[in-house]
Amino acid sequence: MPLVPDPSAIAGLAFPDEDSRPALAVIEAIGADLAIVPTLFWFEIRNILLMGERRKRIAPHQTTLFLANLAVLPFEIDGQPHEAAVLSLARQHTLTVYDAAYLELAQRRNLPLATLDHALMRAAKATGVVVWKPAG
Repeated sequence: MPLVPDPSAIAGLAFPDEDSRPALAVIEAIGADLAIVPTLFWFEIRNILLMGERRKRIAPHQTTLFLANLAVLPFEIDGQPHEAAVLSLARQHTLTVYDAAYLELAQRRNLPLATLDHALMRAAKATGVVVWKPAG
C-alpha cells in the first residue's frame, strides 16, 4: 500500500549521528510500493540536508548522494491539496501548514502517514489517519 511520508520519516537516514532504522524501514516500504507526497516535500528534504551541512552533520557530497538515492524511488507528487482543509487541520491541531499538508494528503487519499513528528502523529490519530509502522 502506498504511504505518505513526511521528511522526518526519511531524513534520519542522511545523518550518521541519528538512528537510521526507522528511516530505512520507510525507504524499504517506498521501494516496495509508492510514496505520495505534497510538492513541498522535496523543498523540505533539501532544506533539512542544507541545515545539516551548515551544522557540520553532513557534507555537501553526502547531500548530493542522498538526493540521488531518493530520486530513484517511486515518489508521486500530489499537487492538489485542499487549501481550506490544510488550514483547518493546521488550526485545529496546532500544526504548521507544512505538516498539515501531509496530514490532509493522507486523509484525502486514505493512506497511512509515516512521520516521527509527535504533534503530527497526535493529529493523525485524532483525525483517524493511520500512522504507518513497519510490519512485524
